Amino acid sequence: MDTTTREQDIVKQVIQRYAQFKPSHGDIRLDTVFDDAQNRYALMQVGWDRGRRVRGNLIYVTLNEGKVWVEYDGMEQGISKDLIAAGIPPERIVLAFLPEEQTAATACI
Repeated sequence: MDTTTREQDIVKQVIQRYAQFKPSHGDIRLDTVFDDAQNRYALMQVGWDRGRRVRGNLIYVTLNEGKVWVEYDGMEQGISKDLIAAGIPPERIVLAFLPEEQTAATACI
């Protein structure tokens, strides 16, 4: 299995684990969105809470330039630790939601 396919599988497995959680309030579902052709992976929240519409990204990860780019991470503990625990080396993870000068400082995630 090549590196890209392995990383696709790991990212999908980690996001699927998060999708199993039930939000603590509201009528909200968690939807996974996986696009292997473009290497785009997301976890969306959709529903209603206290009479208001809830929708948006909780996680957005892309694979590009041989790295795993965490574009958005709305999880309390952060998805990076789970990606590392699942087998993606820390040096292959880019925290793209941080300014470039801060991403180098986060090598110890």
